[in-house]
Amino acid sequence: MPSSQVQFSVLSHAAWAPGLVTQSDWQKWAAAPFELSGNEDAPVGAMAPMLRRRAGFLGKMALEAAYQCLGEHCGIPTVFCSRHGDVGRALALLNNVVDQETMSPTNFGLAVHNASAGLFSIARGDQASHVAISAGQSTVEHGVIEACALLDQGADRVLLVAYDQCLPSYYRPYLDCIEQPHAWAWLIAPVAGAQQTLTLAWSASAFGAAQDDTHQMPSSLQVWQFYLNQSGEYLHQDGRRQWRWSRHG
Repeated sequence: MPSSQVQFSVLSHAAWAPGLVTQSDWQKWAAAPFELSGNEDAPVGAMAPMLRRRAGFLGKMALEAAYQCLGEHCGIPTVFCSRHGDVGRALALLNNVVDQETMSPTNFGLAVHNASAGLFSIARGDQASHVAISAGQSTVEHGVIEACALLDQGADRVLLVAYDQCLPSYYRPYLDCIEQPHAWAWLIAPVAGAQQTLTLAWSASAFGAAQDDTHQMPSSLQVWQFYLNQSGEYLHQDGRRQWRWSRHG
C-alpha cells in the first residue's frame, strides 16, 4: 500500500440525520446543501431497546447508519470516526467534578470515544475488531487510512462510520466550522474488477494553518457530499497537509 495514498471501493452506504432519512432526501441535500439541525432520535429499530436507550442522540445516529449499511453481515471490522464524540456527556461529567457531585458510572462509560462501537458489537454479538478515531478536521481521512490498513492486513470488508453533532454552547467560541448532526457509513472493500474506485491521497502543503472554514459545514459532510454527487475530486486542506479525494471508473 503506497505511503501517500489508499484506494478502495464502496459496496454499500447509508446515512441518517434529523429530517434526512431516505437516499432521496440525501441526494436532494447533496445537490443543494443546507444546514442540518434538530434533535429527533434515530430509530435504531434493529437494536434491543435496553441498549438503544443507552446510546443517546449521537450514538443512535451512528448506530442507525451502521445497521443500515452493514445489514446481516457479521465478523466485519468496524472503524467509527467522530471528531468530537459525545462531548455533551463528557462536559456533564466535568461539571459534576466542578460541583463536587458524584459522577454517573453509566455516563462515564458512554462518554468514552468507542462507546458507540462497543454498543454495536455487544448488540450484534459480533467479536470482530472495532476502533474509534478522532483526528480533528481530518478525522474521516484518518479513519479511511485505518480501514484500508485493515483491508491490507487481510480483511475482506470494513465498515466505516462517520458521525458528529452540534457542540454544547460552552464550546462555540472555539468552532472552526458549522457543526451539524449527521452520521453516514460505508462498507468498503479492496478494489476489484469493474467496481468504482475511490482514492484518498495526501501530501505536504505550503499552508501553515487550516483554512478558515467557519462558514462551512464539517469536513465529514463535505466528503459525504463529494461521494453522493459523484464528483470527480474534492480537496481538503488541513494545516500543512492536503487531502485529495478522487473517483475513477
